[in-house]
Amino acid sequence: MAPVSDETDQIEGEQVARKTPYERLGGREVIAAITNRFYDLMEADPAYAELRAMHAADLGPMRESLAGFLTGWSGGPRDWFASGKCMMSMHRGLPIARETADQWAAAMRRAIADVAPEDKVMADAMAGVLEEIAGSMVPVGVPVEASAD
Repeated sequence: MAPVSDETDQIEGEQVARKTPYERLGGREVIAAITNRFYDLMEADPAYAELRAMHAADLGPMRESLAGFLTGWSGGPRDWFASGKCMMSMHRGLPIARETADQWAAAMRRAIADVAPEDKVMADAMAGVLEEIAGSMVPVGVPVEASAD
């Protein structure tokens, strides 16, 4: 597959529109399902207890915010970003330990797998990048060996 422009690829002699990760995953419904599954896991599974303890009792606003972030981040409507929010800034002052970041990444990877978007390659790539983002939320100086593997 050879790129023809920023928005198309050449596949078997035909110009084909390049899809965003948002489109490849299944759009708004799939992003919402991943987000809801993530928070359902966080609420129900004791493996994510420390992560859950960092959040308010009402996860409704968090569900909406994360779905908005993931939608824009993956190439869908960028309303969340247009509102002036920054994920890193929003988490800067929180006491995020390596274990908590690992719980977030594990719950997200599990949520993505449970929802099972049709494009498995894109779903796995999304989980991998989100794992890196979760790790970047741990303040500098927190030992990596503190990770719960």
